[in-house]
Amino acid sequence: MILIDTHAHIYDPLFDEDIAQGGRDAMLKRAESQQISQIWMPNCARETVPGMMALAEQYPDRCLPMMGLHPAYVNETVEDELAAVEEYLSRNAFMAVGEIGLDFYWDTTYVDQQFVAFETQLRWAAEQNLPVSMHTRSGHDRNAFMEAADVIEKLALPGLTGIFHCFVGTLDEANRAIEMGFKLGIGGVSTFKNGGLDKVLPHVDLAHIVLETDAPYLAPVPYRGKRNEPSYIRIIAQRVADLKQISVDDVARHTTANALSLLPTLYANLLPQ
Repeated sequence: MILIDTHAHIYDPLFDEDIAQGGRDAMLKRAESQQISQIWMPNCARETVPGMMALAEQYPDRCLPMMGLHPAYVNETVEDELAAVEEYLSRNAFMAVGEIGLDFYWDTTYVDQQFVAFETQLRWAAEQNLPVSMHTRSGHDRNAFMEAADVIEKLALPGLTGIFHCFVGTLDEANRAIEMGFKLGIGGVSTFKNGGLDKVLPHVDLAHIVLETDAPYLAPVPYRGKRNEPSYIRIIAQRVADLKQISVDDVARHTTANALSLLPTLYANLLPQ
């Protein structure tokens, strides 16, 4: 069984401080022992680039970097942040543009700037033939998934594809994402008692699903509330298997193939061993 974690912030300082669990190196060894062949790392802002790139350089076949400006990091410095993203994309190889999107949960002060950043980065992804990793967190009576989908449909960028990261929407929303050519990133919420995905995943074909942890956040049951890590992907794979009443090997095979299908040509040689 070979698995891919399509979304994990393993450069997060929480892994530096996690002495009880052996720190970042031990975490990566646990992932390897669970046959996690690749860990895809979304960027957040300029401040997270150095840690992410250090891991990408140390583990070039396993830890694959993205480049993007996370919507929760959008503020009055948005122009400078976007300029940095554009510069990095012009100078370095990345496997996706991300983490990008819309976040209405904590603060809507810079929502207009979020839309500008989102559209700008979608265009860059299309221009460079890179997939996108999208963050859509609703709040304040606004549905971030629906508004992000509206933007994508309005732009109609040829060939644009990617993942709706941390998908927790309805079946109608799942079908809309699929019709636009996107995968659904399924993570720890699928194991939550009131997560809602038990009503959705049985009706979604495996061809449209990839797995993720969003480590160090959103750990699956029985680790809910604790620090998440890529090795827990196996728990998520088992949950998807249980909901769809198929084997976990089938889930691993299909979701890994789905993830690999998104990799740009530059990374096409990174097939699981």
